[in-house]
Amino acid sequence: MMKIIVLGSAAGGGYPQWNCNCHNCDGLRRGAIRSRPRTQSSIAISANGQDWLLVNASPDILTQIRATPALQPARTARDSGIAAVLLMDAQVDHVTGLMMLREGKRIHLYCSAAVWEDLNAGLPLARVLSHYCGVEWHELPVAQGDRCSFSVPQLEGLRFTAVPLDSKAPPYSPHRDAPVAGDNIGLLVQDLATGSKLFYAPGLGSISPTTAAAMREADCLMVDGTFWTEDEMITLRFSSKPAAAMGHLPQSGPGGMIEVLDGLPASRKVLIHINNTNPILDEEAPQHVLLRRHGIEVAFDGMELEL
Repeated sequence: MMKIIVLGSAAGGGYPQWNCNCHNCDGLRRGAIRSRPRTQSSIAISANGQDWLLVNASPDILTQIRATPALQPARTARDSGIAAVLLMDAQVDHVTGLMMLREGKRIHLYCSAAVWEDLNAGLPLARVLSHYCGVEWHELPVAQGDRCSFSVPQLEGLRFTAVPLDSKAPPYSPHRDAPVAGDNIGLLVQDLATGSKLFYAPGLGSISPTTAAAMREADCLMVDGTFWTEDEMITLRFSSKPAAAMGHLPQSGPGGMIEVLDGLPASRKVLIHINNTNPILDEEAPQHVLLRRHGIEVAFDGMELEL
């Protein structure tokens, strides 16, 4: 049975964000709203409950490991349940946690050629890590408009499929304004014993036919929950950019994530990578209540799923 643990469920900066006094962040600090803190987004996947694939290495990884006993089985004097790491993209909030793993064994790192290029140039973490534990790169097969399956030897019993997404490469990437397949992927994971499938995509700017087909297959969807509205950051005067320019599909409005999820057969639908400004973080807000009426869950740190 496939096991999934949500290590972190927030977007970049976490929640409350250290320098933010929006309604949510201020309300959480003062205990004025019903909400819970969240670290930056990452999940762990296992087929046996012992060997885990870390999907995205958040800057909060040390806090997340301390909060997740399964990731520290303590079988030897130096040990970790993290068998390998897979990156969905090269965004700061998904890769800088690799630096915190430098005291361990050589990192088995699964990512696309585009992400590997970013980690050796725009944000050269791989080169820095070569002076510590080192990184063994396993290239994820990614083709525009296609789906490519692969296995992770440390995760026997699971089959993975990389689905290229329409989203944004990081600002420091040479592909920022000229996207290539693999800048950002969705991940379809199948348990070969049960046949159940997870689709994970914390960054999802729009939904192509290839992405839609993968989402229709999934028994569980964990997808982009960053913003409630397209102009959320503009209205709050935190940014001049709409959600689409940042590579995220908002929940509300025509063609938004609620409408998309309503049309899909998955038995569980979960929003993850939630920005600190999103009103769904307030569990008594009408937006959160509306999600529940649509059968959509809001991820939280420590959430566990079995498929």
